[in-house]
Amino acid sequence: MIRLTQLTLARAAKVLLENTSLSIHPGQKVGLTGANGTGKSSLFALLRGELIAEAGDLYLPATWVVAHVAQDTPALQQAALDFTLDGDTRLRHIEHQLTLAEAANDGHRVGELHAELSAIDGYSARARAAELLHGLGFSDTDLTKSVAAFSGGWRVRLNLSQALMSRSDLLLLDEPTNHLDLDAVIWLEGWLNSYAGTLLLISHDRDFLDAVTTHIAHIEQRNIKLYTGCYSDFERQRAAHLAVQQALFDKQQRDRAHLERFIERFRAKATKARQAQSRIKALARMEDISAAHVDSVFSFSFREPISAPDPLLDLRHASVGYSTQALIANIELTVRTGERIGLLGRNGAGKSTLIKLLAGELALLHGTRTEGKGLSIGYFAQHQLEQLRPQESALQHIMRLAPDTREQELRDFLGGFDFRGDAATQPCAPFSGGEKSRLALALLIWQRPNLLLLDEPTNHLDLDMRQALNYALQDYQGGVVLVSHDRALLSTTCDRFLIVHDHKATDFDGDLDDYRDWLNQQRINLTASNPDKLERKQQREQSEQQRQALLAQRRPLIKEIDKIDQQLTLWQAEKSQLDSQLTDTQLYEVAQRLTLQDLLKRQGELSNQITTAEERWLSLNETLETLDASTH
Repeated sequence: MIRLTQLTLARAAKVLLENTSLSIHPGQKVGLTGANGTGKSSLFALLRGELIAEAGDLYLPATWVVAHVAQDTPALQQAALDFTLDGDTRLRHIEHQLTLAEAANDGHRVGELHAELSAIDGYSARARAAELLHGLGFSDTDLTKSVAAFSGGWRVRLNLSQALMSRSDLLLLDEPTNHLDLDAVIWLEGWLNSYAGTLLLISHDRDFLDAVTTHIAHIEQRNIKLYTGCYSDFERQRAAHLAVQQALFDKQQRDRAHLERFIERFRAKATKARQAQSRIKALARMEDISAAHVDSVFSFSFREPISAPDPLLDLRHASVGYSTQALIANIELTVRTGERIGLLGRNGAGKSTLIKLLAGELALLHGTRTEGKGLSIGYFAQHQLEQLRPQESALQHIMRLAPDTREQELRDFLGGFDFRGDAATQPCAPFSGGEKSRLALALLIWQRPNLLLLDEPTNHLDLDMRQALNYALQDYQGGVVLVSHDRALLSTTCDRFLIVHDHKATDFDGDLDDYRDWLNQQRINLTASNPDKLERKQQREQSEQQRQALLAQRRPLIKEIDKIDQQLTLWQAEKSQLDSQLTDTQLYEVAQRLTLQDLLKRQGELSNQITTAEERWLSLNETLETLDASTH
């Protein structure tokens, strides 16, 4: 097990954990939660041996293999599949030893190593690595591309695939769903649920934590407390401890009002019935969990748009893509004031492309685009974080947008995003991804857009900030189009879903549970249309690997047999000549006694060498016949 005993951990003179104790048993899947800066990543560094505790003890079994996702990936020319396989260090060690044994013509060692390879299921390793990459959104053609050919986000996925490929006893995952789309998140949940080792997971995706974890280790006030159950169970337990706070009642009533307004508005409409049911479920759960976020540092709302055209935006017979190739064709979409649309679809189907078209960053290939009078778009995407001015502070950024607004008013607004005091005036160059995302959202919200286009807005945001964004969106008066892998945000924000699939964008009649079922059905359909495709591919790969392994085993055997044949030919010729000489009666005279002894001695040596060689020759041929028989 992992055991922390009276442990104190500090970083840069800041004490993160003090006299804390914790025990994690093998096979447990533990979500590590806590506010930013409380020490979650530092605890991971301690477990990886990169930090040393100030006091106390950490016990981690010496034989455990610890896997984690690397932060950086150099621009390697290595193929993506081979890069993933490097995660299995045991496999790579055996392969290296096998290369050395073959070069040395050590047939016995080659046989031993192939037995080890079979014992660790090494012949199917390439197929398993390919399955990991497919699950994370890579196509067949991607498997042979070099690592250098992928963008930063896709290299993060490659690092994740390498960590999952490891034969680990302890798997450390820090925000693994960042840079993943919803399909890959759902696949990763299934993989982690079947993982046999111990898992420590840092995530700000509550639905992901709920689906994967068996325990929650929460860091607060320099201590770690272990809760049994998933994240929702933790929230209920923590809420019980915080229920004495009077602020809970006011906060909860406000949150309930948000959902009740939606339910009353759409309960009677058949087209919105599924979404209303999602809100009713969320309302039932809210009774128990709201207190867990009562002490959040985030509190903001969208300013009322200056105008509210209806419709906001209209696309007719629209096609969009790159160059002259349409990725999505015949789009018929009207976005109205107050409407919240979630975009669903598999990776690469074109969700972000559609968002860019709505934002005006991509031109139509065909069709018409009609904007409502006074349309004001607020577009959030991860690449926009790079447009922040590194040397300017959060306050300077917003003062550019509102030069005539009082500084205190701007500071109050930024405070809702946790840019308070000196934090508001510090340059944003050293900001974390979460801090940059919060600043970009603050700047977007200040501009009072009437149409929000949000492409993965929760990447890098912690749970409290996600909750605050969730509440703010529920109260927002304009239109929303949202792409997100955060199911909690999608289910409580969106009242309509579009699915981007097969070069089309069409209404999806269902909720996120139905979408998960749709994904499963797509996999079934793919299997049905390509019967046993994956299995045949795996069998072909395994057969080829076994064929290569057989050849590798046969080569040293055949070389040794050929060598013995050559030696036997020479020895038998020499012995035949000796046998002929020994028939000469003159050799048996007294004068020839020493010569006779030499000839008889050599004859005996040759007889022994020939007998031994023939026995080895027979043994090698029997082994060769056994190998050949195994291929039939």
